[in-house]
Amino acid sequence: MFKKILIANRGEIALRIIRTAKEMGIKTVAVYSTADKDSLPVRFADEAVCIGPPPSRESYLSIPKIMAAAEITNADAIHPGYGFLSENEIFSEICAKYGIKFIGPTPQQIHKMGDKITAKDTMKKAGVPVIPGSDGLLKDVSDAKRQAKKIGYPVIVKATAGGGGKGMRIVWKESEIENAFSTASMEAKASFSNDGLYMEKYIEEPRHIEIQIAGDQYGKVCHLSERDCSIQRRHQKLVEESPSPFVDDKLRKKMGEAAIKAGKIIKYESVGTVEFLVDKHKNFYFMEMNTRIQVEHTVTEEVIDYDLVKEQIKIAAGEKISGKNYLPTFYAMECRINAEDPTKNFQPSPGKITSFHSPKGHGVRVDTAAYAGYTIPPYYDSMIAKLICKARSRAEVITKMQRALDEFIVEGIKTTIPFHKKLMQNEQFRSGKFDTSFMNTFDLSDLTE
Repeated sequence: MFKKILIANRGEIALRIIRTAKEMGIKTVAVYSTADKDSLPVRFADEAVCIGPPPSRESYLSIPKIMAAAEITNADAIHPGYGFLSENEIFSEICAKYGIKFIGPTPQQIHKMGDKITAKDTMKKAGVPVIPGSDGLLKDVSDAKRQAKKIGYPVIVKATAGGGGKGMRIVWKESEIENAFSTASMEAKASFSNDGLYMEKYIEEPRHIEIQIAGDQYGKVCHLSERDCSIQRRHQKLVEESPSPFVDDKLRKKMGEAAIKAGKIIKYESVGTVEFLVDKHKNFYFMEMNTRIQVEHTVTEEVIDYDLVKEQIKIAAGEKISGKNYLPTFYAMECRINAEDPTKNFQPSPGKITSFHSPKGHGVRVDTAAYAGYTIPPYYDSMIAKLICKARSRAEVITKMQRALDEFIVEGIKTTIPFHKKLMQNEQFRSGKFDTSFMNTFDLSDLTE
């Protein structure tokens, strides 16, 4: 087992990893930018090293600075968390070169799933259903028109190196192709330094369902059931839950088996998530694989009583997994509490938190690194907390979440708490009959604190 882990991240996920590492008797090192000098990970880690100014490229994305911090603190492993360098194959490769264990998959596994075209081809070979689409990258607008005609409208143009909804455009008819191609290409180039695009059939009324998997270094892969992430805006998740109100036992079994196939074909070692789009007829299609811990891993932890970060560390240390598949024994739901103003199209709201009170009680969990007096910097992701509730039924979870949201006080900045309060009262949401387009018609005009 590792003696000391450096956490190459910030905020709630850094604190989350520190907690599990301490419980395992492992020393921790926090790295931080000058904007995060007063953060809780810095306070609670055994050691802390400043790695640069606020901009991510000069701190949390600087591989040389992070490796230098690992060297001077004698860390024997690095946990990347999520975002930043968590799915960077070069970072994983450099860690291996310098004898520091990257707590995550190998560079080869990251590469196979990081590029969307390569991932899709790999899934086809594994026998995992994929969305009908173009053969490789689109050459130009003419090629895009030919492919769209072959696939059938509507189609969606996507950046091959994309994520988070960047470089993505839905096209309903041929006259829209040229504009969609040029804008998606420019956005992809600006966001990922790669303007490569591919095309897929656009799935109407889809649910976004993901399967949590774990694989060890000995070829064993298991699944830990599903999470429903269909409540999202601009392809960014807002609420996640398990089990999905849409998935029945038959579909759960088929999707779980498909996710295991995905893991086994690349000999996956670590925890990861296989994401699917599921249409209204319960046909499912591989979308992508995230080769890291997910923001919403907490939902799975609550429904099956399983520490995923601990499992991730154990796998990286060479321990075997049980290989057992898990099914939910509870219901759980997570609301992402972001420093955003939902009445202004979720505009970021950085600033100083003047008052902070997180809810408590049976079945209520809050993962956060925020506190009264803490300043939310404008440089990073706007999520400040995750509120997770667990109960014996979905209806009970929603009732518990309503109570917990009423108790959640964050003053000094705008947050998404009012949005979540209204969502919990929405009849369509409560019925479980929604898809990824739900937020397109959700009324945000009358939100109150």
